[in-house]
Amino acid sequence: MLRRPPPASDREAFLRLSRQRQEDTRPERLVRRLLAGLGHRFRLHNRDLPGSPDCANRTRRWVVFVHGCYWHHHPGCPRATVPKRNRAWWKEKFRDNRRRDARVAAALATDGYRVVTIWECECEDVVTLQKRLRHELPRPPARGRRSVDEKRARRPRRHA
Repeated sequence: MLRRPPPASDREAFLRLSRQRQEDTRPERLVRRLLAGLGHRFRLHNRDLPGSPDCANRTRRWVVFVHGCYWHHHPGCPRATVPKRNRAWWKEKFRDNRRRDARVAAALATDGYRVVTIWECECEDVVTLQKRLRHELPRPPARGRRSVDEKRARRPRRHA
């Protein structure tokens, strides 16, 4: 995809906004902590999957995107503002971002992945976010201590 440079009159705003973190943001770290607390195993920043999901489990076939409300233009969110200067350019950029997000989600769904999108503003209510993750993702496999019978069954027998 071709990247358009910003209009010359909005260069300062572009430089200021481009310095914002793109990985390991506070909402992303919170989501990772909640996923781990729920018992999920995952890999970070999967560059070989469409859209480079923030968290993914290939075995269980799910991905999680943590979207910033501003850059991905969360519908109905007060954080999804449009700069006053060069509004037409910014509106087009945000529209293209939303279209790309929809294409990526469709491609992952076609590949058999369950796609979960978490918005930055949802991270303010941790309890609700944890409930949503528990509801939307498949239950993680049971982990823990094996019973005595399982241990005996795995132990190799010694022949005299």
